[in-house]
Amino acid sequence: MNEFALPAIAILIAIGALCQWVAWRVRLPAIIFLLLVGILVGPVFTLFDPQQLFGDLFFPFISLSVAIILFEGSLSLKFKEILGLQRVVRNMVSIGMLVTWLITALATHLVLGISWQICFLFGAITVVTGPTVIIPMLRTVRPKASVSNILRWEGIVIDPIGASLAVLVYEFIIAGEGHIALGNALMALSQIVIVGMLMGAVCGYLFGLTLRRHLLPEYLHNIVTLGLVLLSFAASNMLHEESGLVTVTVMGIWLANMKDVDTEEILNFKESLSILLISMLFIMLAARLEIDSFKTLGWPALWVFLAIQFLARPLNIVVSTMGSKLTWPERHLLAWIAPRGIVAAAISALFALRLVDGNFEGAEMLVPLTFLVIIGTVLLQSTTARIIALWLGVAEPEPKGFLIVGAGIVGREISKALISSGFRVQLVATSWDDATTAKLEGLPTYHGNLMSEHAERHLDFVGIGRLLALSSYDGVNMAAILQYRLELGKNNVYMLQSKAGEVEKVQQIPAYRRGQLLFSKGATYASLAAMLKSGGVIKATKLTESFNFENLREVHGDDLIPLFAINPRENIQVFTQEHSIEPGAGWSVISLVPNPS
Repeated sequence: MNEFALPAIAILIAIGALCQWVAWRVRLPAIIFLLLVGILVGPVFTLFDPQQLFGDLFFPFISLSVAIILFEGSLSLKFKEILGLQRVVRNMVSIGMLVTWLITALATHLVLGISWQICFLFGAITVVTGPTVIIPMLRTVRPKASVSNILRWEGIVIDPIGASLAVLVYEFIIAGEGHIALGNALMALSQIVIVGMLMGAVCGYLFGLTLRRHLLPEYLHNIVTLGLVLLSFAASNMLHEESGLVTVTVMGIWLANMKDVDTEEILNFKESLSILLISMLFIMLAARLEIDSFKTLGWPALWVFLAIQFLARPLNIVVSTMGSKLTWPERHLLAWIAPRGIVAAAISALFALRLVDGNFEGAEMLVPLTFLVIIGTVLLQSTTARIIALWLGVAEPEPKGFLIVGAGIVGREISKALISSGFRVQLVATSWDDATTAKLEGLPTYHGNLMSEHAERHLDFVGIGRLLALSSYDGVNMAAILQYRLELGKNNVYMLQSKAGEVEKVQQIPAYRRGQLLFSKGATYASLAAMLKSGGVIKATKLTESFNFENLREVHGDDLIPLFAINPRENIQVFTQEHSIEPGAGWSVISLVPNPS
């Protein structure tokens, strides 16, 4: 590493963060902007050469980063989320993967005339999709749960399988042709699978026991997990090269599905770390591209991309979903979404370097071909998938709905007002009497413990984006906040204090544990319930130029409690004690109005 390493790395991280922010603002996968920046600072303006910057540490850094990203993705894979669809995922990462591999290799050979060995290696490299592009795309597309879970499982599980297939082909190429080469390749594949699965299962089980028995303090969970992931990856690769990806994937899936093991905080830390690494990796790998290599490929290379997008992927899904309960629109969307990500980019760069050094003809085409597929699939699918999902009717609605904890009088009346204004509501009742009353009033109600596994399976979260904790018990409210603040976002969870005597105690609790405090200062469950029982009503008022928010306050006095404000675009904002809202003309204000008598 040279003397410019420190500022270069700092700038790299800052630019990566900026790309992630821009992607969030325009609601497109960040990989588009990361690749664009990498191409600009690398081959276009030659401002940044990552291999020169990192030297011999370049490829080890890439390998360790991919291991962390893959572990983070596998840590979110829970078998209960894929119940009934296991066979589809299994087919997609086995039979479907082979279909994609063969069609890609055949199309590449016919169109570009590259040797069969390199074509089969390219096909193996590009069968992987990967969490680095699938998960950000799913956040934007928001397909139905069945489609989302299938794509997420495929993207994470196929990474180590695709990498192992690429190693199989690579071993065959360097060993030469014939039965001996095939035997060596199959032996290498068997060792990768056995070493990776055993190492991953053992590490996952032992670390799960450590977490379950509380042998580690909480503040060490993240750093020990990171150290264990890197150590197991390196140890596995020392036992057999390229088995590390299988190890970290199996380890993550094992931990995610181990009973009584809480991985939520670890997952949160790993997600942040993965975003950082993804940002750096895509810029670095794109910066290594050479414009001349794309010119060498020429326009015929686009036919390879079209064959992958419009032939290989649809046939993969047709074969994989035979006999499943998936609807045809769901299958159509699965056939459209298969972006390639960081694993394909990293493996192509690694194998291309080795094969070029070995003077294998056509090896120099691997990297530009792979990046053509990455850029093509990401650009095409990220800009059209949401539109196609809406057209097919398999997209979830905008998450404007509310999960309301507490089906007492306050929760029920607020639910009715929100539903009347066009917003989806899902009530959760801990009391049988409250649940019965809410159901009799026609409100969608779940009766049970919000923190239970049963609730995770049976609650319908389609269109839900915020949580209102409106129970009469602060403990229930705070438990709900802690359960869903990561899933919904800490700015989308709100809590109503139970009674006046507890106000100061609740306010002393850190905001991340209790969420934002609802409505006006001093508003409690007890005070709102009393107003409603004494004849108060919750109603929506349309503001105009001649009747503004101040006029509304003057009409009803200090007893008026504003609850929500809806702007002309039908976006709803919640009144809280921390943040004020200034609704203007064209807005609607939902408020609790005292009994006029």
